[in-house]
Amino acid sequence: MAAGYRLFNVHLESKTLLSPSMLRCVFAGSEISEMKLDGPDQRIKLLFAAENGEWTRMSVSDTWYEDYLALPRHCRPLLRTYTLRAVSRERQQAVVDFVMHGETGPASRWAYNARPGDELQIVAPNALAETDSGGYEWLPHEQVQQALLIADETALPAAMGILEALAQQTSPPTVRAFFEVPLRADCVMQGDFPFAEITWLPREETGSTVWGERLLAAIRQDVPVPALACKPQNGELPETGEDELLWERAEGNQPFYAWVAAESSAVKRLRRYLLDECCLDRSTLNFMAYWSYRA
Repeated sequence: MAAGYRLFNVHLESKTLLSPSMLRCVFAGSEISEMKLDGPDQRIKLLFAAENGEWTRMSVSDTWYEDYLALPRHCRPLLRTYTLRAVSRERQQAVVDFVMHGETGPASRWAYNARPGDELQIVAPNALAETDSGGYEWLPHEQVQQALLIADETALPAAMGILEALAQQTSPPTVRAFFEVPLRADCVMQGDFPFAEITWLPREETGSTVWGERLLAAIRQDVPVPALACKPQNGELPETGEDELLWERAEGNQPFYAWVAAESSAVKRLRRYLLDECCLDRSTLNFMAYWSYRA
């Protein structure tokens, strides 16, 4: 049986600057004909040069992670998690959007310097797998009437993918979306979503240096919590350790559904507000720490 995820060899076909902080990369390669996308917030892994600066090209196999761990630590590729924005198996293309923050990290540095033809390896869902490959959280019940999307710039590609998926529905739910981004010029829509009320929150407007600060303030001020989604909480919320990334999946089937993805400390603050103060039913909420800030 084919593995749910596998390694793909690709090369950069083109780059497009979507906004000052967001760069779209289109990858091409014959192996993409066996790649698939199971959900609009599909997570994938990109492999970059190791800490010693060398790029180790791994062999394509169903045991890619075991092969990765078998490499000496100093020459293992650096793994970074991204959202697979789109796949065309017919055109053999895959799309990934990068948040640009200079050369402070391996992914942004690669995207900034990459030129068409540059090679990369991606771990993504395998179209030859007989079952769903997983790696996504947006899975609302069919009867959802109201949805809440909360994202910072790192989760914006996934949130846009969700909006695009909803736009394909005959009767999509009503959506409130809150997107925190670095700059006013990053407030760029990538489609038409008449069913959604979208609030952009550029940190530039307030000079905030705290990720998620504007998100929490906006949620407190502007989000009407539907009574149908409320449920008294019994006992304290389980805490997550300082180095533990928060990740909780909604498993209910109520008419309200929320998807929250951002920096770890921001997600924890939003979680505490929505569950403790608003008394939202935990089964309606997805919480995902996409990354963790280290000063």
